[in-house]
This record gives sequence, C-alpha cells and structure tokens, in this order.
Amino acid sequence: MALPFRIEPHDQPIPAAERAVRMADPGFGRVFTDHMAVIRWSEAEGWHDAHIAARAPLVMDPASSVLHYAQEIFEGLKAYRLADGSTALFRPEANARRFRDSARRLAMPELPEALFVEAIERLVEADRDWVPAPGVDGSLYLRPFQIASEVFLGVKPSTEYLFMVIASTVGAYWKGGVRAISTWVSPDHTRAAPGGTGAAKCGGNYAASLLAQKEAIAQGCDQVVFLDAVERRWVEELGGMNIFFVFDDGSIATPPLTGTILPGITRDSLLTIARDRGMTVREERYAVDAWRADAASGRLVEAFACGTAAVVTAIGQVVDAAGRFTIGDGQAGPVTTALGDALVAIQRGAANDPHRWLHRLA
Repeated sequence: MALPFRIEPHDQPIPAAERAVRMADPGFGRVFTDHMAVIRWSEAEGWHDAHIAARAPLVMDPASSVLHYAQEIFEGLKAYRLADGSTALFRPEANARRFRDSARRLAMPELPEALFVEAIERLVEADRDWVPAPGVDGSLYLRPFQIASEVFLGVKPSTEYLFMVIASTVGAYWKGGVRAISTWVSPDHTRAAPGGTGAAKCGGNYAASLLAQKEAIAQGCDQVVFLDAVERRWVEELGGMNIFFVFDDGSIATPPLTGTILPGITRDSLLTIARDRGMTVREERYAVDAWRADAASGRLVEAFACGTAAVVTAIGQVVDAAGRFTIGDGQAGPVTTALGDALVAIQRGAANDPHRWLHRLA
C-alpha cells in the first residue's frame, strides 16, 4: 500500500544555536524535534491523510476511546549518524512487523509495514539535523504509536485511529553512564499472564509495571524483575527490558517467548550475534531459586538486560524477599561487554553487517 505524503515544514523550527544547546546533554526522552509524522485511519477511508507536520499538542475530545479503554500501541527504535555522515535506522522492518502483531492483539487496524517504515524515513529526513554527529554517544530515538480516536463511550474497537511518529534526541539511558544495575524481584506483582497482552507492545503493560518499579526504587534498586503469573517461580523480564544469563561454560540463556514476554528486537539481535560467534544459546525457563543458587556457586557469572533504549546493561545485584545476592563481581562481565559492543558497532556502521540490519537513508 502506498500513500502520498504531504510535507508541511515547520514555519518556526528551533534555531540552530538553540538546537545545539539542547542536543549537548539531552538525557533521555526530553528533547524533541521539530516535526511529527501523522496518518489517519477510518472504517470509511482506511489509511489516509499521510503527512509530516510541525510537532504540536494534540486536540482530543474527552470521550476519545483511547482515554477510556486504552486501545494504544507503540514502538521504539533509533536512527544513527554514521561515520560518512549518512543516517541509518536499525531494523525498522522488525519494528513494523511487531507493530502489526500488537495491533492485531488489541483489535486495531494493521498499518502496512512499508508505510510504517516510510513514515519514519520521512520524519528522519525532515529532522536530520537532530541526529547526533558520528562519535557522539547519542542517537535519534523514534516513537511510533497508534491510538483509538473515535469519540464514543461504548466498549468496542474504535472506528477511527491516529498513527503518529515523534522523535527525540537522546543520550545515555542511565543517568551517570554505563554501570551495572541492581534489580528487585517483585514478590506480589506480575507483568502479564498467559492469554494476555504480554507479547504486545502496549501502554497497559507498562502501566501495570509501574507500582512494582516504584517498589524497586524503594528497595534501593534500579529496575524490577517479574516472575511468571502462574507459579511465581520463573524469571520473565524486567519492567521494560528482556533478560539474559551467562554461565561459566560460556553459554547464555534467556526466557523463551511463550506469549507473556515481549519479543524484543534487541533480544533477537543479541541471540543472532551470539550464535554467529559460535556460542551455545538456550531459550529456556530459569527459576529465581536457581538464579540465586547459581550466582552463589559461581555457575552463573553474568546477567544483563537489553532493550532499544538502554541497549545492553549489566545486572550486578539482585534483591528479593530472601535478601540480596551479587552476580560475579557485580560489574559488567566480558560476555556482556563483548555482545553489547558488537551490537553497537553494527548499529553505528562500524562493523560488518551480515544480516543487513542497517537501513540506510538516501
């Protein structure tokens, strides 16, 4: 499906000097670009009215469906400035596929993958100056999302939707730079149950994680770890990231995708890189009791979390109802570092890209 994109440039973009100030230390998710991409859907017209416009507040009726029944999905991906000055996206086609899967689960119309990618390309082209220079530890974070916009209070799928992409210049996800984080294993709260929306990237999943994340902070930890909803035994994922375990025989493991875990694109990329390097990779369940025992015995030597925002982050300490334990020496280990470095090198065009993950813009 092809749609003509209407380009409406911002008539008062951020001046270059002010843009440079904002980009110098952007943090994460607070510095936004000049434009946004918009596509509308209705039962009568399907996908239509594709355009790039000045970023501006939304005007919504208080009875808009999304505000009451949470029909909302989103994605996250990044654009990078390469050494030759060109710009590239990392695996946008994978995000497009997952976006369609999420839409299907939430009874929303599925945006064609090519149109999803084109909307992102058009926005990056319009806001190319917001992509950090090569060599700078930063990127342009892209947030595509889709919301139900019908004005109606009945409980049913909406008949109107709004797809948008906004962009934010970002630096490191963790304040203070790269370090090993601590995690709190939630004893009371779960992220998703079988048959639920755990595999969809929808806002409701993240809303459900926030109370447990608040408890993690109260315990002096950076992130929460969720166990399965049935047995409260098996490690599933963090509040917003997948999790990996590294063992003393050089193998790595991560929980399997059983419908309650988000199929992370960073997760998939790391699994592929590890297999390319000849590592033994297992997608299998891992009990929280085994996590503690293996860390104590030395069988488990590293653990790390991964996601688009933080990329790869070592887990140094774990806190649960039984107390606190340390993984390895509490710092990022060699496998975590090597896999993270390999992924970043591909993302920034500094390494061979055998799977053609980089999507270079003209």
